[in-house]
Amino acid sequence: MNPINNPFSPGAGAPPPELVGRAPLLEQARILLGRVKQKRSEKSLLLTGLRGVGKTVLLNDIERMAKAEGYQTLLLEAHEEKPLGELIYPALRGLLFELDRIKGAGDKVKRGLAVLRSFIGSIKLTVNDVALGLDIEPAKGTADSGDLEVDLPNLFVAIAEAALERQTAVAILIDEIQYLSQKELGALIMAMHKMQQKQLPLVLLAAGLPVLPGMAGESKSYAERLFNYPEIGALSEADASMALRDPARHVGVEFDDDALREVFRLTHGYPYFIQEWGYQSWNMAEASPITLEIVLNATTEVTRRLDKNFFRVRYDRLTPGEKNFLRAMAHLGPGSHRTGDIATVLKMTVKGMGPVRSKLIKKGMIYSPAHGDMAFTVPLFDEFMIRAIPEFEAN
Repeated sequence: MNPINNPFSPGAGAPPPELVGRAPLLEQARILLGRVKQKRSEKSLLLTGLRGVGKTVLLNDIERMAKAEGYQTLLLEAHEEKPLGELIYPALRGLLFELDRIKGAGDKVKRGLAVLRSFIGSIKLTVNDVALGLDIEPAKGTADSGDLEVDLPNLFVAIAEAALERQTAVAILIDEIQYLSQKELGALIMAMHKMQQKQLPLVLLAAGLPVLPGMAGESKSYAERLFNYPEIGALSEADASMALRDPARHVGVEFDDDALREVFRLTHGYPYFIQEWGYQSWNMAEASPITLEIVLNATTEVTRRLDKNFFRVRYDRLTPGEKNFLRAMAHLGPGSHRTGDIATVLKMTVKGMGPVRSKLIKKGMIYSPAHGDMAFTVPLFDEFMIRAIPEFEAN
């Protein structure tokens, strides 16, 4: 069949042709945006889930929803090596200049710019060794202490008050938020606490790995009362089938039922993998319907692509000791595993393997779904590890 007409779109953050199984979460976001705009208290959202479940796609969809509701939006992606101040400054600067163009009385926008000037001065913000600044007098005594947990809440208050003056609201969306340091996450939580206390029109919607609720709770004990943590998981078999069948039908192509069942068995319902199998199965089919045989033939190519791209980029960041740790987890099979069992396979003590485990958690490769348990953050990574290191000596 013509690959140009292929409706499936595997890729990081690429929107699928059908966003299925996420209606409750999108409704939760719609209510949040509506209530905050009306200056009613509502918990912000921190979406959590494994790699490949569509968190980035959902954030993009929520941003479109916010814009349709009249919000000013900032969509950011956190990085391991990029501090929060450097990440957020250009977006806030652009936001304030945009607010300055909106007709309205008062001087809250100019004060917001002055507070932002104080903030960047206090953190000595530079990019490529060049100091950043604003050609405006700082608001001395506000957001200039050099303590992020003091300054960021004051900055957010100034931003939100400027938005309120212009009769609009602000939505800050942050992807990969687990890469923020504990201090940065704590400052962000404190800033949102201030928003809720003052009922100001600024909302946070973020996405991260399953470690996020624990990080937030460790940073500030009241975080659980400030945020909802919807878990974005794999699709049900019915929704996974719909994600394949409906886009294909729109262009006159059918999937056989046994082909759909096989894709679900192979992907476990994870959206990114569903798109990969749909994409390759379409390209291998000569005509409708897409049969079980076509799916089975496509699996070799899908596996090759996943190993080369989706899995390999993560694998290549690992040290030999980290690879060995993950291979031991894979040896134990799918699902989560007790740290003691992993230590037994590695012929180590739990304490002895602690540093490697900590590094893997920091790299976002594993997380603890329950005390004493470890699991992969990347679905199907256990299968990849067995392919990557076929020879493994276990205890």
